[in-house]
Amino acid sequence: MESTHVISITNGEDNVAPRKNTTKTFKFSLPPVLSLLREHKIHLLDKQMKDAKNIIHSIKVGISLVLISLLYLLDPLYEQVGENAIWAIMTVVVTFEFSAGATLGKGLNRGMGTILGGGLGCIAAVLAQNIGGVGNSIIIGASVFIFGTIATYFRLFPSVKKRYDYGVMILILTFSLIVVSGVRTEDQKVWEIAVERLLTIVMGFVVCICVNLLIFPLWASDELHDSIVSRFQHIADSLQGCMEEYVKFVSQKESKKPGASFSVCKSLLDSKSKDEVLENFAKWEPWHGKFGFFYPWEKYLKIGDVLRELAAIILALGGCLQASETAMKVEPVSQSVEMEPCEAIGSGIVWSLRELGKSMKQMSKCEADISEKLKTMRGEINLVISTSKMAAIDNMDALAVASFVFLLKKVVEKVEELTKEVEQLGDLAAFPAHSTLV
Repeated sequence: MESTHVISITNGEDNVAPRKNTTKTFKFSLPPVLSLLREHKIHLLDKQMKDAKNIIHSIKVGISLVLISLLYLLDPLYEQVGENAIWAIMTVVVTFEFSAGATLGKGLNRGMGTILGGGLGCIAAVLAQNIGGVGNSIIIGASVFIFGTIATYFRLFPSVKKRYDYGVMILILTFSLIVVSGVRTEDQKVWEIAVERLLTIVMGFVVCICVNLLIFPLWASDELHDSIVSRFQHIADSLQGCMEEYVKFVSQKESKKPGASFSVCKSLLDSKSKDEVLENFAKWEPWHGKFGFFYPWEKYLKIGDVLRELAAIILALGGCLQASETAMKVEPVSQSVEMEPCEAIGSGIVWSLRELGKSMKQMSKCEADISEKLKTMRGEINLVISTSKMAAIDNMDALAVASFVFLLKKVVEKVEELTKEVEQLGDLAAFPAHSTLV
């Protein structure tokens, strides 16, 4: 008589009678051809939008350079600023960034660095000139060494480097230039050089800000918001595809390896650095649209972290499907696993993710009680785990399906955490209780 290997999965409840599942399943699948066309259309639209933004940014940089070049081209302006106009052009080139927040942050950093560095540099240069002789060189050398060392040390602090790295660098540069140039100039000349350079830098900064904010402004806050919102849909689509492959695989409707694509989930794992950069730029931006001052952008980073963890779990779900060699080998497993509860739970998770994404897109609180539904799903999957007995000819196949069920439970828990973060964002940002936006 042929022996059968049995793997029992329990949750501390050995004698729990299975119950009939009454949860309705929601089907979201599209025909493969329509699904591919939809993805291709979205990809083309995203590429066209990105190309349009790049063209707008390039034109705005050209306009700024033309405007600031008038300091050289127009005689009345050139007589006022002289050769210091080069600092205004340099400011436009190094300060003008893609988004308004990045330009504001860099411009303000450059302004603060110039003011502090220029002021301290003038004081050190005047002090060195008053001492005179050998003491002049000693004071200048010592001040450059001490100031450069201390400023560079503070520049390495994570909190300073995140928001003020460029400003500290300009501070060091301006201080060194003013102090060294003051060696062979008079006291009055040192102050004049500092003031003229500061004024030309301010001119360049004003041109950058005016062009960036008044001509088709590009906001880092909008990009961060749209990026986070789109991930809800991407993860929901990936999980839906994963559940469809799971049903086909275990029920033997397909006898080949799963073909679901998880490229979007893989790309999300590398999105943390981009989110942090956009969040930093968003904090510099003025009030626009629905994003006011002191908007809780740090919550977007936490939501992004949870979404990345969720993407990693979905990748693990796909790995469980690929662990078994053929669908024929898991036939005994499919006989002892209640498929309908797993399908219903998967559909419920997909629905929850899309509702959360819709809530963030409309910037309104969810009408449905997602937390309560997720709590019900968690209880259902615990019941599936506690009442399932998985048997297979090969132990690896049984463990793959068992791991899939356990990971599905982790997905439910992670979506619960995500729901709490979105609700907290709604409270902090004062989202309305209902929105009629589509």
